[in-house]
Amino acid sequence: MKPTVHDIAAKAGVSLATVDRVLNVRKGVHAATRAKVEAAISDLGYVRDMAAANLAKGRSYSLVFVVPGNDNSFMATLRAEVRAAASRSHIERTAIRVIEVPPFDAAALTQALDVARQERPSGVAFVAIDSHDVAEATERLSESGIATVTLVSDISGAHRDHYAGVDNVAAGRTAASLLGRFLSGRGGEVAVVAGSMLVRDHRERLQGFREVIEAEFPEIRLLPVLEGRDNPETVATLVGEALQNTSLSGIYSLGAGNRGLIRALKANAGDRPVSVIAHELTENTANALREGVIDAVLNQDAGHEVRSAIRVLKARADGQQVIAAQERIRIDIFLRDNLP
Repeated sequence: MKPTVHDIAAKAGVSLATVDRVLNVRKGVHAATRAKVEAAISDLGYVRDMAAANLAKGRSYSLVFVVPGNDNSFMATLRAEVRAAASRSHIERTAIRVIEVPPFDAAALTQALDVARQERPSGVAFVAIDSHDVAEATERLSESGIATVTLVSDISGAHRDHYAGVDNVAAGRTAASLLGRFLSGRGGEVAVVAGSMLVRDHRERLQGFREVIEAEFPEIRLLPVLEGRDNPETVATLVGEALQNTSLSGIYSLGAGNRGLIRALKANAGDRPVSVIAHELTENTANALREGVIDAVLNQDAGHEVRSAIRVLKARADGQQVIAAQERIRIDIFLRDNLP
């Protein structure tokens, strides 16, 4: 059963009127009380349904999602979640259009954002590439009064209304803590596999990973980053060469291309164990966990990110504030023992 405002009031120990003021971002609520209500919203997983209100006032929204069009399993899931939202969007008087662009292509993303701006939608959500041109295109959207949300990866140096994704520095720190414990003081060389340092989420994950390794596990030596462009074939080649030419104790795959990672690990399995942390729970990574090829997977809920982006874009279009607790995206940790 979905939680209600009555559940929020009971958990926070406040009146329904207070819950209503917090949900509608009205004044007259003490900061401590507002924090209790927002914590209750987060704990209960309450999601406010704006459909009825939008139908009553005849409000409609046009939204554009700009996403990479490669065969990255996580991005395929993200695109599927956007299309699923689009298929039911008429119920909430929302029209969603999807623009696919090549991965890690700042010029293509910039062009897509400019095309979206000319359509004058209510809002635009996009997987960001941290480049000057993309930042300028984001500013042009903002100057045109169009709400913007970055998905999965954020952007520097530009105004955007919201970021729908996990704390990637925290994700990297979590991966380092797990890997350090898996290695149990053995130390050794660790390879980091990234998609591209052009995207902020990969840089932030590496930052968090390196911080914890250097501070807490000095016996571990990080090798230069392997940029696989989230391409399974490229990742398989890079990881295979690293396994053959170095004495790896561990691998942190902070991007995609995990099919190639798994293939290389199976092809180069030897007597020396290699502890592996990867991102995003897919059919391939789940099977690799079951088989003991990968030790842990850090996951983000693509569906939650898409729904969050839609809620925020609608709220911004209506001039409403965002309830931070409702839009927080958590990091899930999966081992072989707790697979869904």
